Amino acid sequence: MEIYHQYVRLRKDFGRYPVFVDEGAEMLADIRPNEEHAKEHIERNPVTTVAQVVPEMSEHEVNTTAVVFATKAMNHVEGGWPKEVDYTEAEHVIRYRKKVEKDEEYIKSVTALGAVIEDLVKANNAVDIYEEYFAGKILEQSTEALSAKTLAVLRDPSNGKRGAQYLSWHPDGSCKVAVAYSILEFQQQPDNCPMSSYIWDVSNPNTPDFELTPQSQLTSINFNLKDTSLVGAGQYNGQFAYFDMRKGSTPVDASPIEHSHRDPVYDFAWLQSKTGTECMSVSTDGSVLWWDIRKLGEPTESLTLKERGSETILGAMSLEYNPQAGPTKFMIGTEQGNIMTCNRKAKNPQDRVGASFPGHHGPVYGLVRNPFYPKYFLSIGDWTARIWNEDLKTPIMTSKYHSSYLTGGRWSPTRPGVFYTIKMDGCLDVWDYFYKQNDPTLQVQVTDQPLTSLRVMDSGRIAAVGSADGTTTIVQFSDGLVDIQPNEKQALTSVFERETNREKNLEKAVKEAKVKARKEAAKTSESDKDRALDEQDILKLEKEFHDSIEGTAH
Repeated sequence: MEIYHQYVRLRKDFGRYPVFVDEGAEMLADIRPNEEHAKEHIERNPVTTVAQVVPEMSEHEVNTTAVVFATKAMNHVEGGWPKEVDYTEAEHVIRYRKKVEKDEEYIKSVTALGAVIEDLVKANNAVDIYEEYFAGKILEQSTEALSAKTLAVLRDPSNGKRGAQYLSWHPDGSCKVAVAYSILEFQQQPDNCPMSSYIWDVSNPNTPDFELTPQSQLTSINFNLKDTSLVGAGQYNGQFAYFDMRKGSTPVDASPIEHSHRDPVYDFAWLQSKTGTECMSVSTDGSVLWWDIRKLGEPTESLTLKERGSETILGAMSLEYNPQAGPTKFMIGTEQGNIMTCNRKAKNPQDRVGASFPGHHGPVYGLVRNPFYPKYFLSIGDWTARIWNEDLKTPIMTSKYHSSYLTGGRWSPTRPGVFYTIKMDGCLDVWDYFYKQNDPTLQVQVTDQPLTSLRVMDSGRIAAVGSADGTTTIVQFSDGLVDIQPNEKQALTSVFERETNREKNLEKAVKEAKVKARKEAAKTSESDKDRALDEQDILKLEKEFHDSIEGTAH
């Protein structure tokens, strides 16, 4: 018996049958015109039509509700213990462990697992799965164009138009940045001026991560290097305060107003110490104050900024403290355009204020040492950026004079020849002295408002730029500005040494010219004296001659 199944399908569903040989034309359909339709025809003139064989589709846009992220805390406790054991009590834990360790089942389990673990340990010793095969290798110089892109924009949540005056990145490398908001012009401060400053998480630019509510506006802010939950801040009224994010948004303690600065605290730095609680602050009132946050009743030490042999007090605008240059050494950029080197532990009190570097025509808004060569430092003021050697009184390199005022600058943490400057026209300039020294290698128009602050992360890839309208822009740089180039350190070392030698030769030539001028002036004065003596002798001889003639005549 033959078993079969029949599939039934309409012929039209198969399509046209194939013909594998050339054939002539075949009429498939003959559609004749309809006379009635022809009578209803109306000619349209002119005719504009578009023929499109694809289906027509419409495009619609909708603005979805923004997702707002919030940080929530969760308390995890140790689990797995029997109910009768209190894991918070050390005696209960020790007693229970001794009981379990004597159990035969526990000993058998540990013995069985030990063999498996032993094999895994031997395998790990044979092959290092964490080995870096190309550690220490420097990549070839990238050919991609230098660029920078905006990652996020952080806007001041308050209604007042305050400037982002100071920035500080979190020390542990997380994308958290503290922003100090304030209005520095006293006449422009409204009656209900907001006081709050904020700590932001770059991954959530819509809402601040933490709010700081001081008694006065913050003009400077920095995370503590040892305990990152502590945040130090300088206030507009001259007080220094510190916050503990674990204890709330209000200051834990603040310096008394009678023992604080008389002007806003424009800059401060945490000092290298065993406790990590010491810091120093500067202000335009001409004083440097040292603090210990364990006792803020009065400063532990103070210093008045005066040049040697002068009684004029200079106001401080910027502070540079780098432990690599010495734990007691620091530099101050003044309101008058000078840069002063200081030593807290100088042998003589009058030597605490050391050399003075005159150079800028206005306040020094930025002052920072090169992280690779601490002897060289960058200063920002007036219309120029200048690089100095602390052994010379004149800058070894100076940028061109810009058309707009410079308001800040920073070295790159990863490349010795790269630094950044910001200007009043809202432009961020990137200088790469390994590539060229006359012009910036990259210019980024961050905003139309004046830029007020700049801080670069330790990774060198991301920078925060604050502006006068309270906007903080997070900028990410391309690999060419972050990765160190082959032979860059050697090249920059030779460049700095060459410029240093050039300045030394120029100073030497100037000194020789002054000595020569003094000698010539001394010779000229001696010849003038001799000439005056000769003229007096001649007059005396003439008088004696005339007297003798008159005596002979008589």
